[in-house]
Amino acid sequence: MTSTPHGLPQGQSAPVATDLSDLPPPNTTRWVVRRKAAVVAAVAEGRLTLEQACERYMLSQEEFAAWQRALESHGLRGLRTTRIQEYRSRMQPQGAAAGDTGDRALAAGPANDTAW
Repeated sequence: MTSTPHGLPQGQSAPVATDLSDLPPPNTTRWVVRRKAAVVAAVAEGRLTLEQACERYMLSQEEFAAWQRALESHGLRGLRTTRIQEYRSRMQPQGAAAGDTGDRALAAGPANDTAW
């Protein structure tokens, strides 16, 4: 019998924890630091699976992972939306503008007249 990453038999999902009273309500739309941290902690503690948290709060797995990385890298302050842009800019390569994906450089073509 194979098992899932959570140690459950294949095809079974972890039950939702019965006491989620300390978590934000499922219809939360204003995500302050404390609420984000509570959801990340609930997943880390196994009270919710990642899938359950994403479904309950209508989050993408990428958004949840970003919260998790910000918390691990910068602590609670990293979950502040005003800080996310600051931390992202620190992580960008030198010379890259905020939000620059390099598309402008690609669109401009090679710097000299040599073929690619």
